Amino acid sequence: MGKSIFLFVGVTALSMSAIFARLANAPSSITAFYRLLFSFIIILPILLIRNLEELKKISKKDFLLSLVSGIALAGHYSLWFQSLKYTSVASSTVIVTLQPLFSIVAGYFIFKERYTKLAILGFIIAIIGSVIIGWGDFQVSTTALIGDVLAFISAGLISANFLLGQYIRKRLSALTYTGLTYFASAVFLFFVVIFTNTPLTGYPLYTWINILGLTLISTMLGHVVFMWLLKWFSASVVSMTILGEAVGACILGYFILKESISINQLIGIIIILFGIGLFLKEHKQN
Repeated sequence: MGKSIFLFVGVTALSMSAIFARLANAPSSITAFYRLLFSFIIILPILLIRNLEELKKISKKDFLLSLVSGIALAGHYSLWFQSLKYTSVASSTVIVTLQPLFSIVAGYFIFKERYTKLAILGFIIAIIGSVIIGWGDFQVSTTALIGDVLAFISAGLISANFLLGQYIRKRLSALTYTGLTYFASAVFLFFVVIFTNTPLTGYPLYTWINILGLTLISTMLGHVVFMWLLKWFSASVVSMTILGEAVGACILGYFILKESISINQLIGIIIILFGIGLFLKEHKQN
C-alpha cells in the first residue's frame, strides 16, 4: 500500500474544505487569506530550521514558479469559496474536482505522459459520475450557474498549482515548495482584501474556528500531503484521486449542512469511485 494510503488521507481531509468554508460564513477572500496565512505561519518555523540551506540555494526559476503557483492557489480558493455562496456544496465540489480534465491534457502535452485505453476510460467514467452528481444544479437558476462557472475556473487554477508542483517538486522538498506557495498566496490575497476594502477583523468566533479547521485539517492534512506526494505521483494521478473529494463533500454536506443527496448523486458517487479505481490501477501498472 505504501504512500497510496496518504492519497486517502488527503482526500478525506479535503472533503471537509467546503463544509468549513460554508460554515465560516465570511467573505471568500477573508476565508482564503487567513487559511493560507495561518498555514504559512505553521510551516515557517519548521522551514527555517530544516530547510534554510535549500532556500538559500533555490534557483531563480524555481523561486518564481513557486510564487506563480501560489498565486494560482490563491485564485483557486477565492473563487471556489465564492462559488459556495451561489450553489450547493455538492455541486461546487464536484465541478472543482473536474481538475483532472486540465491536468491530464496538460500532462499529455507538457510532461509527455501516456495513458492506457483503460486508464482513459476510467477518467471518462469518473468525469461522467461528477457530471451526474451536479447535473441538477446546472438547471436550477442563473445564480447557481454563476457558482458553477466560478467553481470551474477555480478547477483550472488548482490544476495549474498541481502541474507546477509536479515540475518543481523534482528539485525542491515539499516543505520548501509549500512554504513558498503559501507565502505568495497569502501576500496576493492580502492585497486583494485591501483593494476591495474587506474588513480584516470583526468576525465571530465560529468564523475563526472554521478557518482553523480549514488550516489544520484541510490544508495540513490535505493540500500539504498532496504536495508531498507529487514527488512520487503525477499531477494527473493526484487530481484523479481528488475526485473522491466530491464523494466526501456530498456525504458531509448531508449530515452537517442537511443538504439532501439525490438518487443522481448516489449513482454519481458509485460511478466516480469505479472510475478512480480503474484509472489508478491502470496508471500504476503502466
